Amino acid sequence: MNPDNKREQEEKPLSTLVSRIMKAYGLQDKMKAYDLIAAWPELMGPAVAKRTTDIRIENNTLYLKIDSSVMRDELFHGKQIIIGRCNQFVGEELIRDIWFS
Repeated sequence: MNPDNKREQEEKPLSTLVSRIMKAYGLQDKMKAYDLIAAWPELMGPAVAKRTTDIRIENNTLYLKIDSSVMRDELFHGKQIIIGRCNQFVGEELIRDIWFS
């Protein structure tokens, strides 16, 4: 038996193994994006969540469809704060820009 080809024999927590699989298949960012979308009401509050009709993340950009032009304008002015909250929530720089419609 060649010691270089030996598999790891030590026990590891399931969360560590799942994390390694997610990383290997490039799914970590997608899961973080889903977590962020699910936490949108918690991050922004019920008033903003109620007015947000569509949320998606593509290429590090958060796309928001807001049904109130007044709220859309207010959120546009607080864009950097929203980006900071989102990135702090996921623990990395997942969002770099926000587009409102």
